[in-house]
Amino acid sequence: MTTPTKIPFYAKASLVFIGLFAFISMLFLTKRIILPIIYSTIIAIVLSPMVDFLVKKKMNRVLAIATAISLVSFVTILFVIVLASELSSLSDSFPKLVDKFYETLNSSVVWASGYFNISAQKINLYVADTKIAIMEGSRSSIGATLTTVGGMMIVLVLIPVYVFMLLFYQPLLLDFIRRLFGENNKKEVNEVLNSTKIIVRKYLVALLIEAAIIATLNSIGLLIIGIDYAIVLGIIGALVNVIPYIGGIIAVALPMIVAFVTKSSSSYALMVFVVYVVIQFIDNHYVVPKIVASKVKVNALISVIVVLAGGALWGVPGMFLSIPLTAILKVIFDHIEALKPWGFLLGDTMPVIALFKLKINKPKIN
Repeated sequence: MTTPTKIPFYAKASLVFIGLFAFISMLFLTKRIILPIIYSTIIAIVLSPMVDFLVKKKMNRVLAIATAISLVSFVTILFVIVLASELSSLSDSFPKLVDKFYETLNSSVVWASGYFNISAQKINLYVADTKIAIMEGSRSSIGATLTTVGGMMIVLVLIPVYVFMLLFYQPLLLDFIRRLFGENNKKEVNEVLNSTKIIVRKYLVALLIEAAIIATLNSIGLLIIGIDYAIVLGIIGALVNVIPYIGGIIAVALPMIVAFVTKSSSSYALMVFVVYVVIQFIDNHYVVPKIVASKVKVNALISVIVVLAGGALWGVPGMFLSIPLTAILKVIFDHIEALKPWGFLLGDTMPVIALFKLKINKPKIN
């Protein structure tokens, strides 16, 4: 009888790190293929109950899938049209914003020249050199930008096709996953699949509710202050706020810039900051814990790490996907005995901290 050879810990750790490096490299190199499939899978999971409902109403499965995709596409296109019409009003005022920006820049140069005792000519030369460098970099990136836009258009066309195929072949794919892990693990596989579907659906619905609440609060706050383009800025702020932790900074920066260049007093920018701080407080302490965080049990530390990692790996789309993908990983880890510690690490269940009192034997005084 041969005794199994034990692999040293350093060898196991090396194999794990090499495997992770290869896996992450593969995800980065194939992002143009993987990202549309992941988004399509999430959309298919959300639309699956609607398709099942229509099928139960004696509708042909192909027709039910086409109806669900068409309905979602119509709502999305309608939202994009409304947002684009609001953005067009902002773009019409862009020359005014540019003039105001340069006026503010010249005033800042005069102030900096007097305060720091630096020649205004030197500051203007530095600004001019920086502008030339930015323009040269912009020209060199035009081709890459056009390529990216073209790729996004292709992805937007492919996603409905992917969603249709995933919904149509859903029974086949689910049965394949069950057969892949064998009959012995059938119960655990079904639990993981059901939990994954529930988490994805609840999380996306919660995000939509949160975005609607924050867009309303942003728009009302900006309208009360009297900031131009309040509605479009409120909607954009709510959309970028979906990106955890980082989106809130972007959401407040844009209306502050608009307030700074469109209003005569800089106090408007300060008022925008105060309003958004209040809204972020409401969002972080009431909306997110009650609506979003209750659906996805991932602690804040892991959330920040995976958002930054998702941005480094896949850019902004990776930031949006980081939290739901981490929640899915937690579900998988919680159902595999060897990976349960990792699932515990991803979760937000704090262990009880035991306080030990040290008993010190004091010398007896006779």
